[in-house]
Amino acid sequence: MNALAAGRDYREHSLVKRQREAGTEIVTREGVAMSGLPDALMGRVAVVFATLFTEPKRVAAMLGLPLGDLSYSTPKEAYTAAMKQVDYYHRLQDEEPQIRLIKRRGDLDTVLASWDDARGIDQRLHGLVMLMENGDPILEPKQFEEWYEYGVRIVGPAWAATRYSGGTREPGGLTALGIELLEFMAGLNAILDLSHMAEQAYFQALERYQGEVIIASHSNPRRFSNTDRHLSDDMIRALSARDGVIGVVPYNRFLSNTWRPGDPKAGVPLTVLVDAIDHICQITGSAAHVGIGTDFDGGFGAASTPAGIDSISDLVTIAPVLAERGYPQADIDAIMSGNFLRKLRQGLPV
Repeated sequence: MNALAAGRDYREHSLVKRQREAGTEIVTREGVAMSGLPDALMGRVAVVFATLFTEPKRVAAMLGLPLGDLSYSTPKEAYTAAMKQVDYYHRLQDEEPQIRLIKRRGDLDTVLASWDDARGIDQRLHGLVMLMENGDPILEPKQFEEWYEYGVRIVGPAWAATRYSGGTREPGGLTALGIELLEFMAGLNAILDLSHMAEQAYFQALERYQGEVIIASHSNPRRFSNTDRHLSDDMIRALSARDGVIGVVPYNRFLSNTWRPGDPKAGVPLTVLVDAIDHICQITGSAAHVGIGTDFDGGFGAASTPAGIDSISDLVTIAPVLAERGYPQADIDAIMSGNFLRKLRQGLPV
């Protein structure tokens, strides 16, 4: 989305983007750039979920955030918009030796092996796992097989409501098509992403999905942001019962019921993000169900993240705060990477 709608080349450092975009409409719309391959390598971010995002035109009009060719009115338009993003990720792999699309467990193992301490930063690989956020580009449930062939391994059926599911601001359950989609996804053991699914659809999916892996890639506890975009304690418990993992979002609006864009960044310290992590651990009785789900490609930018986080390179600073809270190293490792890696290994084909 950032590449196609905002002209942001993922291979460039975020500071290069900031210099080029200073004073432009892109910053107003998308926020100050936070991500790029150099930032990720410097911050020891080895694996990311690379999003295929499309936006219904009805929602774009309501929010005043049009994404041009990535907005759609019909499933065919959504398909075309998402396929452009698939092509972009494949081009990244073809043109950048340090980027690797992760389609199988062997790909994941190759990426992680490149992070051996004996290797220099120029020898390390950065892995992309394609995640479809909003299921409308899937023309019909059976057509998901085509997306899987292209490398999509994670699907979030909703953003706002879709043909498959109720979603954020648009309540509802799974549709008949949504139930059928889950069946096709389970047949391929794809990873189901519950983020953005309306509460009714969320619980229906937990009950019905027969695939092995369910996550909420980028959602926070409602205790910190009391809207339908986030998860109640009952929703958190239900996902943990399926051994799911929740990616907490370092976005101030998702960590505070009172913070608003334009408020001081320092109004939400990094400790509040750790409070959200800790809440999930306390609710589930374990550190096995929480990870980092930044949403840093989601259009809010560096001015809207907790104090101390300016780019993806700064995610490593979460670990020392967890240690100060008394978390043992094994739990810190699980939260920072191990939990999501466990889910990937379960969901990726051999």
